[in-house]
Amino acid sequence: MNYNWQELLDSVLKFFVGAAWKIVLTVLILIVGFKLIKFFIKIVKKSRGFAKLDAGVQTFLISGLNILLKALLLITIAAYLGIPMASMITVLGSAGLAIGLALQGSLTNVSGGVILLIFKPFRVGDYISVGAEGGTVTEIGLFYTYLRTPDNRRVIVPNGEISNKQLVNSTTELTRRVDLRFSVAYGTNIKQAKELLLNCAFAHALVAKEPQPFVCVPEYADSAVVLELRVWCKTEDYWTVKFDLNESVKAALDDANMEIPFPQMEVRIAK
Repeated sequence: MNYNWQELLDSVLKFFVGAAWKIVLTVLILIVGFKLIKFFIKIVKKSRGFAKLDAGVQTFLISGLNILLKALLLITIAAYLGIPMASMITVLGSAGLAIGLALQGSLTNVSGGVILLIFKPFRVGDYISVGAEGGTVTEIGLFYTYLRTPDNRRVIVPNGEISNKQLVNSTTELTRRVDLRFSVAYGTNIKQAKELLLNCAFAHALVAKEPQPFVCVPEYADSAVVLELRVWCKTEDYWTVKFDLNESVKAALDDANMEIPFPQMEVRIAK
């Protein structure tokens, strides 16, 4: 009887010693594997071919490569632990189906990211507007695109949303047209007012001479005649030209004693 207990104890100790070594080796494989993946990705980033790719493609490929290599590492560890591959494939297939149903939105974002990389509606550094948000693209990831707004906020937009919504890219063209509207009183000499706006436009160094600045009367408002000034400039000068002309036209109208009317209503009381 004592011999049987001793034999059982030896078997238990043998099992735990073997399992302990396996656990230690598994942890070591995991640590070394993550280190190797990190090192491999660093080498890929420094390669000449990778450097020639678009910045958005680089970010997307690194994200995908990182996930793929880690998944292969986990499969390797499972095989080392003696988990049957057939059973593991069955479990992974079931888990993949469940995860796919649970993460439909995330998978949409991945497919959206692939579409963005194929058709390239924008690149890193472009200023885009999606819905109510707009900003400079800083990163195109596997699931999300990151924007930096002019007031230095970080906006994270799902790739699926970008690929399925109207997108405005403000920086793909070298030049942009600045449209400005000003109101003058109905008693104002329209010809003189138009000349005044054109003079302000021609005097600005950043306004393009071709196409020439243009002024028109797009509408008659309730309390004023509306004048629209259209000028062209380099894309990077858009906001500077817009702000400067808004200021200089106001000063010129004041100097010429041309009234910028505020909304008003005339009330007549019939006896």
